[in-house]
Amino acid sequence: MSTQDYPLALALEDFVPVALTGTGLALLVGHLARVRSGAAARRWLPGAGAALVVLGGSAKAVWKLIVAADGPDLVWLESLLFPCLGTGFALVGLALYEMRRESAGVPPARYTPWAVFGLCVLAITAAALVRATWPVLLLTVAASTATAVMLVLRAKRDGDTTAACLFAGWLAGMLILGPLAGRADQTVALQWVEQLCNTATQGLFALGAWRLARRTAPVNPSLESAAVHP
Repeated sequence: MSTQDYPLALALEDFVPVALTGTGLALLVGHLARVRSGAAARRWLPGAGAALVVLGGSAKAVWKLIVAADGPDLVWLESLLFPCLGTGFALVGLALYEMRRESAGVPPARYTPWAVFGLCVLAITAAALVRATWPVLLLTVAASTATAVMLVLRAKRDGDTTAACLFAGWLAGMLILGPLAGRADQTVALQWVEQLCNTATQGLFALGAWRLARRTAPVNPSLESAAVHP
């Protein structure tokens, strides 16, 4: 499919999954702010990660809209997608990992954040050197998978099987979308299938995040105990 044949309606619809993802991330960031009791110095992680994910998705959607409206092909907008998604989900996943440690009464990991930051920088640098997207695509797949696994585990810990299934469906949907987007014959019909699948997938994420966000109690066992025994 050529860029000249890209329908305006298809470009506009691409903002829907971005909005759903942003809604889910906003709920998740609020949830983490309420329940996390430690690692105050790294409370910025989920917010920064969410901002990067929304930035990457919005940049790609804006690029599609400009192209569909016969505007200039701003390749730099499109190229923001995977670096932002990969780094953003890595930060969100790291925040969820630290919350899981807090739930078990374990102090925040000292070197794990640096390892995550290093992997993000390495992937982005490699993509720039080889002039290809596969390094940041791999980062995105790994980071979003880790985030989904952390969310499933958190939902199961809260006894919310429905939320766990929603996050598992979100992960399955993202893994299915990869091969579809990688097909060479990107017809208009296939693009509609991809985007509608993406919309449904991000809807699962937003709904799962809403269910998870209903929990507001601190996760630090020592604080919970102190509240009962002053």
